[in-house]
Amino acid sequence: MIENQKIRPAKVIGPLGEPLTLDTLPPPSTTRWVVRRKAEVVAAVNGGLLTVDEVCERYNLTVEEFASWQRAIDRSGMPGLRVTRIQHYRSLYERQTKF
Repeated sequence: MIENQKIRPAKVIGPLGEPLTLDTLPPPSTTRWVVRRKAEVVAAVNGGLLTVDEVCERYNLTVEEFASWQRAIDRSGMPGLRVTRIQHYRSLYERQTKF
């Protein structure tokens, strides 16, 4: 008898159009988070490959940090994940919501 099993895809489409699997995601020991790696992790969650809790545990992230990556991608795409441009994109988004 099948008990409430979670059905997950074997792979999802990554931010650059490449297939992502659990094996091709950044390793759990990742400490340097470049834009592409952040976007891959967000794509994995959006595609159902991992849950937010699993990502936070696997990569030692807070839910708030991961949520900020998701918001940045939703608002500005991959360029919004650049640490050096966060303030620029944040002010741009705030101006857009005022009007």
